Amino acid sequence: MTAFLRQFPTPKRPNSQFSLGVLKLVFASLVLAVTLAPALTVRAQDQPDRSKPPALGPTPQLKLPAIQKRALSNGVPIWLVEAHEVPLVQVSLLVKAGAGDDPAGKFGLASMTAAMLDEGAGKRSALEIADEIEFLGADLSATGSFDASAVRLGVPVARLGPALSVMADVALRPTFPDAELERVRQERLTDLLQARDDPASVAPMAFARLLFGPSHRYGTGAVGTAATIKSFTTADVKSFHSAAYQPGNATLIVVGDVTADAVVPQLEQQFGAWRADGTPLRHATSPPPPQPAQRQIAIVDMPGAEQSQVRIGWVGVPRSTPDYFPLQVLNTILGGSFSSRLNQNLREQHGYAYGASSRFDMRLFPGPFVAGAGVQTDKTAESLREFFNELTAISKPIPPDELTRAKNYVALGFPSGFETISDFSAQLEQLVIYGLPETYFTDYVKNLQAVTADPVQKAAGTYMLPQKALVVVAGDRKVIEAGVRALNLGMVRTLSIQEVLGE
Repeated sequence: MTAFLRQFPTPKRPNSQFSLGVLKLVFASLVLAVTLAPALTVRAQDQPDRSKPPALGPTPQLKLPAIQKRALSNGVPIWLVEAHEVPLVQVSLLVKAGAGDDPAGKFGLASMTAAMLDEGAGKRSALEIADEIEFLGADLSATGSFDASAVRLGVPVARLGPALSVMADVALRPTFPDAELERVRQERLTDLLQARDDPASVAPMAFARLLFGPSHRYGTGAVGTAATIKSFTTADVKSFHSAAYQPGNATLIVVGDVTADAVVPQLEQQFGAWRADGTPLRHATSPPPPQPAQRQIAIVDMPGAEQSQVRIGWVGVPRSTPDYFPLQVLNTILGGSFSSRLNQNLREQHGYAYGASSRFDMRLFPGPFVAGAGVQTDKTAESLREFFNELTAISKPIPPDELTRAKNYVALGFPSGFETISDFSAQLEQLVIYGLPETYFTDYVKNLQAVTADPVQKAAGTYMLPQKALVVVAGDRKVIEAGVRALNLGMVRTLSIQEVLGE
């Protein structure tokens, strides 16, 4: 290095330290240049081909821990998955009763019952429950869907014992205080009142009511209506809890840093003495209403609305459909991804909406298929035209590359549903609720990738019914009505919020 530096005479400058620093910088630059020289002289034919995206490799296989099955002395099944990466555990008590089991005239009762579980239980008040759960560093919630209800606990493993004690009280021994019921009632009534000013809330409520009708359970949201919420009594929620929350209707799901030998005795201590209290719930059946005989359009007038909220659809399929995987691929192409046809059309091509999507809402019984978006008010008619262009075109043969992209999109996104122990637990709940095979997760990608163009095309011909669609547009009638009528899509009627929601 000394010989090398002698090639550069040191300038006569007052600050010799500065000069030496400059020489070192020059030397470092030269060394870097020599080091990089081979990379800079790579032949042109060795450069990557940037004219097209790189080819995808094989889809990675999702490898999951085995599901271990045990049972309490009272027969309650336990599904356990060990995950030892972090010292946390998720415990869920799943009850196969939900809003779909609400009694006639009491729509929203299952949801209200779930909401009331942690508002007082055992010897603890609502505040005492919240304080103890916070002290334990845990998270405790009780929720319900149309098909099930659940009490879910997430907690550090070291605090599992005392946290399970609180969870068992909440799930099995709620006290349903009158004052707390009244508070939750007022919160829900306020939420419904506020929703009436929001087109994004009104459109789906109106769509469900007009498609299924007010007497069908799916025609009303899971929380019920203002009238039913006002009618609930303490006796109502106690009665539903007694009938629905029974050992024969429940499954315990455990995911986390535990073993069966360690956790089953703790579960037995808290839930093993649980016995049926009252007559078991008779599960409701919800046969779907007939499809609309012809296309119909309903404009829900919301004067001054900044956007028009569009919902288009018909009665869909149950989760048990044998066409589940072809429908997953079909809907991904239509409106189930950012690169879907609906989103590319309405957002990217025309700029009518921030986003457009579609989905099959699969429940124990056929739920709705719905496509929708919030669109520019002055482009409402144009947006409807593009929606129907895509809903019609999806029945035509799908190009092979588009089919492959859709399958890869779903397959590569599937593992994200297992990122956390709470995610994993939620996936297991789906197996229990819908009676899916234990191999469902391991076979998912294989079943998806096996879908070919023919079953997708058949599914489109069977389940895509734009000629019978119900169209709901929540927006400013004065601005949008003329353009919507000019499309001649079908019979158009205008409704107030009060008329469409029946309140």
